Amino acid sequence: MKPKNVARYGEWVSPVTSDLIVSASIGLSNTAIDGTDIYWSEGRPLEGGRQVIVRRAADGSVADVIPAPWYTRTRVHEYGGGDWMVSAGIVHFSNFKDQRLYRVRMGETPEALTPESSCTYRYAEVIVDQARNQLIAVREDHSLPNQEAVNTLVALDLQGGAGRVLVSGNNFYSSPCLSPDGTHLAWLTWNHPNMPWDGTELWVAQFDASGSLVDAQRVAGGLNESIFQPVWSPDGMLTFASDRSNWWNLYRWNGSEISPLTSMTAEFGEPQWGLGMSMYGYASKTRIVCSYTQDGQWVLASLNIPTQTLTTLATYSAIGQVRVASDHVVYIAGTPHTTSAILRLDLTTGAIETLRRSNDSHVDPGYVSVAQSVEFPTENGLTAYGFYYPPTNQDYVAPEGEKPPLLVIAHGGPTGATSALFSLQTQYWTSRGFAMLDVNYGGSTGYGRTFRQRLNGQWGIVDIDDVVNGARYLVDQGLVDGNRLAIRGGSAGGYTVLAALAFRNVFAVGASYYGISDLETLATDTHKFESRYLDNLIGPYPAQRDIYMARSPIHFIDQIQCPMILFQGLEDKVVPPSQAIAIYNAVCAKGLPVAYVPYEGEAHGFRKAENIKHSLDALLYFFGRVFEFTPAGIEVTLKIENEPRLARGKMD
Repeated sequence: MKPKNVARYGEWVSPVTSDLIVSASIGLSNTAIDGTDIYWSEGRPLEGGRQVIVRRAADGSVADVIPAPWYTRTRVHEYGGGDWMVSAGIVHFSNFKDQRLYRVRMGETPEALTPESSCTYRYAEVIVDQARNQLIAVREDHSLPNQEAVNTLVALDLQGGAGRVLVSGNNFYSSPCLSPDGTHLAWLTWNHPNMPWDGTELWVAQFDASGSLVDAQRVAGGLNESIFQPVWSPDGMLTFASDRSNWWNLYRWNGSEISPLTSMTAEFGEPQWGLGMSMYGYASKTRIVCSYTQDGQWVLASLNIPTQTLTTLATYSAIGQVRVASDHVVYIAGTPHTTSAILRLDLTTGAIETLRRSNDSHVDPGYVSVAQSVEFPTENGLTAYGFYYPPTNQDYVAPEGEKPPLLVIAHGGPTGATSALFSLQTQYWTSRGFAMLDVNYGGSTGYGRTFRQRLNGQWGIVDIDDVVNGARYLVDQGLVDGNRLAIRGGSAGGYTVLAALAFRNVFAVGASYYGISDLETLATDTHKFESRYLDNLIGPYPAQRDIYMARSPIHFIDQIQCPMILFQGLEDKVVPPSQAIAIYNAVCAKGLPVAYVPYEGEAHGFRKAENIKHSLDALLYFFGRVFEFTPAGIEVTLKIENEPRLARGKMD
């Protein structure tokens, strides 16, 4: 056996480079089944982040449906989702540049359906209403100056037009779905200050002869019940997920009564950050194929409706966009050992076919760190969760007595979740000698409504306690170096990073990606979807302005004692660049080492290959300066203000 090289943690040479990650990686989202054809979306960093609709025909051939420069993405809720659909070979999609709806057949030039509006009208979750020869969609109207956007459900004439309003009056709408006979429409709706995981309502109405909706009735949901993904069964039963039992489980409405289809301490729903989400569908009137998460693991299962029994079909680290036909299922999933992929499962044989991987690169298992599920104690006698990745590289060992630096990850949302899904970006760090802890702090999804609501009124407290206690837990286990603790997070996770640096003295360095430094500014300068999100997470503004001030890192620069780096997209409408610039200027003026890295053409999350690559290598370089190691094979330009104070890797 070849002897291992001895090198400090952080200096190990890794085959998982930033070039490997960006050159071979794509983002996979949305799926659809149209007869014998299968469709999905690909986000391509090497094409400037352009999102493309792809079709796999019955003969196995794969081709793009929309050629460059077409780019499908809707800006409804800013986060988008549900930006295209296909029926009988015709694709209807939202074009990112102008936000107009277009239709296209394979090999043809897209044809505009909605008028030019300078992005005033945005559309999502389009469905075809064949009985009335129209489309139905969620529409977000930004035409009123200095006023909040107006969200409605609209009917769209196939010959063009901005749409005729079918349902209006509430702040938000999603998930329109037609009954099999086309006589009824179901949808979800909610109002400020609720987010869709706090409380939504499921409504059903009937079409009259003029095509208007009448006899609307609320089927389920309310201020304290979240409904997710209504779906009609082939025989006209309305199915949905509800968290009325503390867990999102499946229920069915027969027109007069609601009955449960599952009763488990598991989640058959997810937070509706994006539109067009799907976790289940009908294979027949007596069979549902569904996905659920329990104890950090995801399961694809078959539900026999008459007996209400579940049969496991496959298990994964993450599952999404489940689409069901009578004899097969298409979905996106991955494991701790494999990247996410478009998969097709044959319901007759059980065979699973991989149609497209998010990254086809092969990494030798000797360089792969596999997630280890951990539970650790946190404040008030409670438990938090996470996934621990030990440093792993078959070619290296650290000097005797040295323990690895730890990179703690705070996921976004904050109502989100992390999983054990294999990620090349994780392996980028662990194969170089970093340990990682990806934390599901209080407020995360996948552990029931009660766990999800731990963060209500406590954002900036519970999340910080949990990332800090997760790091301390690994230090106490003797697994990591307590003097070399780093933390990284994006968006809401970026706020947790900045708040942890301001209100705790645990981490030696922090990295914020488009994070929030001033909660008061966020409450008054963000998009409609999240404009009242903080009412539940912190408290009503301005009535509780004192709490906003007390939890904003920008007001506590005097308590920040360590270096930080800030990454920011200059077109971000969710967390504007002013948030990063404000804390950068303040930290810089204090004399602390700090770097600000803005990217033109990027919004909330980075999609361009050159920026993904640069942000990875720049962060590794920055950590190397702080922790006094020299990364192998990194060539990056990074300006660090007050850099002399990093002499010898420590604050002078």
